[in-house]
Amino acid sequence: MCVHMMNAPQDDTTSYGLLKALDVNPSLSQRELAQRLGVSLGKINFCLKALVEKGCLKVNNFRNSDNKLAYSYLLTPNGIDEKSRMTVAFLQFKVREYDRLRKEIEDLRIEAEQQNLMDEYHSVTRKAERRERES
Repeated sequence: MCVHMMNAPQDDTTSYGLLKALDVNPSLSQRELAQRLGVSLGKINFCLKALVEKGCLKVNNFRNSDNKLAYSYLLTPNGIDEKSRMTVAFLQFKVREYDRLRKEIEDLRIEAEQQNLMDEYHSVTRKAERRERES
């Protein structure tokens, strides 16, 4: 396994994002990856190195159109397996999170109804919808 042995859960999220992005476009720069994933350039560098060390990515050097040295990051068979494993794990996590949020929303709705707050909720919601339509 490539990534799950890394330090923090955020690294798993970043690594999964890297594997997804690089599977589609292996020649993205580290700066482009950082912007897409909303993390620092240093974090991208750290996670890419970890993915290479774990055998998930292979790095190729090439010269870009500006004749500068650039890199492409290719998923290895191990990287493809890891991306698949992480896809299933993240799907399971998101489904559990969705179920938890749905339950929390229902509990809040019941509480609001018991305290006769739903009229206020609907009034605020309608005002927000009007503002959104007007903008």
